[in-house]
Amino acid sequence: MPTLVLVRHGQSAWNLENRFTGWWDVDLTEQGIDEARQAGALMAAKGLDFDLCFTSLQTRAIKTLNLALEPMLRLWLPVEKSWRLNERHYGGLTGLNKAEMAARVGEEQVRIWRRSFDIPPPPLEPGSRFDLGGDRRYAGIAVPQTESLKDTIARVLPYWESRIAPALREGQRVLISAHGNSLRALVKHLSHIPDDEITGLEIPTGQPIVYQLDDALESTDRYYLSER
Repeated sequence: MPTLVLVRHGQSAWNLENRFTGWWDVDLTEQGIDEARQAGALMAAKGLDFDLCFTSLQTRAIKTLNLALEPMLRLWLPVEKSWRLNERHYGGLTGLNKAEMAARVGEEQVRIWRRSFDIPPPPLEPGSRFDLGGDRRYAGIAVPQTESLKDTIARVLPYWESRIAPALREGQRVLISAHGNSLRALVKHLSHIPDDEITGLEIPTGQPIVYQLDDALESTDRYYLSER
């Protein structure tokens, strides 16, 4: 039975500052670094091991993976990085404080932008300092200007089908370090969660989620490692 573990990156600087982050590249806080190391120590203590790792092109997820692998003595594991595992793009909300936006436009509007399934935030304005069109890591990629959760799922699942699922079918043990919304996309798919329920799923930082899968990659169990 294939084993899959998902972990959301540790606390980032903009998590701490309550800002919409999305595709913008921010680093981990000291707490985030500690969360990542504790995740790795917990996986080691529980006897988990891996053959292949996947992560996004964003520093906070990459660092979380490396920091988690270190106490497992597995820094040498092969790692594949893809923009398809990036966080949801928050468009024109990028960099803004969530509480300040709620005071400006109302809590209900912010809730819709954050928690609706298929309504994206306003697009990023042309010339914004958060425009990643010229970022070398995204060369050849049509960087979105905004995304809903539905849009995020639409880019994550082809990567799951083309790269991650085949590895699991081969019997490889897989660890994925990614983001709240890219992981929501995977959890929705694996656990068959309806559209109107997935937006309410909270995925805490630095907490490994273990999936036990059958040979058809159907979930037979899902749990937080800290609870077992």
